Amino acid sequence: MSRNTHRARLAGALLATAALAAGLTACGGDSLEDNGKDSSASKGDDASGGKKGSLVIGAARFTEAKVLAELYAGVLADAGYSTSVKTVQNREVYEPELRKGSIDIVPEYAATLAEWLNHAKNGEDAKPVASSDVDETVAALRELAEPQGLKVLDAGKAVDQNAFVVTKEFATEHKLKTLSDLGKSKEKVTIAAGDECASRPFCAPGLKKTYGINVAGIDPKGVGTPQSKQAVKDGKDQLALTTTTDATLESYGLVVLDDDKKLQNADNIIPVVNAKDAGDSAIASALGKLNKTLTTDDLVELNRKVDAERLKEKDVAADYLKEKGLVKG
Repeated sequence: MSRNTHRARLAGALLATAALAAGLTACGGDSLEDNGKDSSASKGDDASGGKKGSLVIGAARFTEAKVLAELYAGVLADAGYSTSVKTVQNREVYEPELRKGSIDIVPEYAATLAEWLNHAKNGEDAKPVASSDVDETVAALRELAEPQGLKVLDAGKAVDQNAFVVTKEFATEHKLKTLSDLGKSKEKVTIAAGDECASRPFCAPGLKKTYGINVAGIDPKGVGTPQSKQAVKDGKDQLALTTTTDATLESYGLVVLDDDKKLQNADNIIPVVNAKDAGDSAIASALGKLNKTLTTDDLVELNRKVDAERLKEKDVAADYLKEKGLVKG
């Protein structure tokens, strides 16, 4: 499949102050939701024979989640664990599995998971707990996760959140680098996005309120879809909604306008583990080294290698870990 499904997931979660995330760049793989059975997508190469025990890393069915899971599997195998990756449909499936312990670890998005748990506990009208401040967001996430038997590790540098893009020509013509610049330009823009953009606080209403952007309307072509990006490239629309790890922007001649006033929530990549089965400090240490290394740009490139070059997630992850010196050999 294309990256559209994943973009829709993020849009639904991020635009609505976090709803339920399904998958973006789904590229197949077995699913617990499909057959109710565990599926071992990959095995970590463990030189120590897994003397520290076995760990199952959950991955939702889109490229980025599977790449992150393979990165986790690689660094943990290098730390002495036997690792496997289990591909599942979405958070609604893997979160209960994580709590039960049939999955030990999942790569997550801080703000999205915080609001997902917030809504599960307090209802859909609950006051938001996530913000653009990563420390505050992680603190709120931990408060919600710990009673569920989940341990939230430290957030990484890599972020996957809403991003608004224009053509390079449009940016040059109007001297745009930031969303503030777009607001000051007074240019009227139509946004290629999901139709929900018209009412979501992190899309059109937020752009108007926070940046003073003159939004003329929404072109409902979806979030980060080829159709939405092509519409901007062709000049039909001036702005498109995608996410910060979209690996296809260069091919459309598009650039991201910086969210300089921090409208979007802190959706930093963050490992979440079953506290009982995977709460060991060695696990946190291994994943912490990866978190301190992996950047948003790195994640974009890893996604691109899978989606554009059709490389396997496991191979892309293994090459990256070796290149960065995060594993031996």
